[in-house]
Amino acid sequence: MKLLIINGPNLNLLGKREKTIYGERDFGSYLSELRARYADIEIGYYQSNVEGEIINAIHEADGVYDGVAINAGGYTHTSVAIADAIGGVSVPVVEVHISCILAREEFRHVSLIAPKCKGSVMGFGLDSYRLAIESFRK
Repeated sequence: MKLLIINGPNLNLLGKREKTIYGERDFGSYLSELRARYADIEIGYYQSNVEGEIINAIHEADGVYDGVAINAGGYTHTSVAIADAIGGVSVPVVEVHISCILAREEFRHVSLIAPKCKGSVMGFGLDSYRLAIESFRK
């Protein structure tokens, strides 16, 4: 099985920004842990702060990966284009959030990408990514 994790804007700052929300761990060390834990799964990774690059990564995942876990960051609430990209590919996509977006500011309560995704995982810290991976193991 091949899975791709896509992280959107500002997630390259994990471990540095808003530690009370996102924790103190950088994503690189967590990704190494995921790859070791799921040695039977090829886990690709892509991060960009640019909307169009995220869209390209979604398009390029189609037919190459068996699933995508995406944390679109702030684009979750604003990007019709990312939602359309998810809806336009056949690869299943799971929405991931480190924090519980429903417990945060009101503008974060709406996810434009959720209706196009297989499911959503939120509020479990970095472990939300592990739970998304588990959802593909069925």
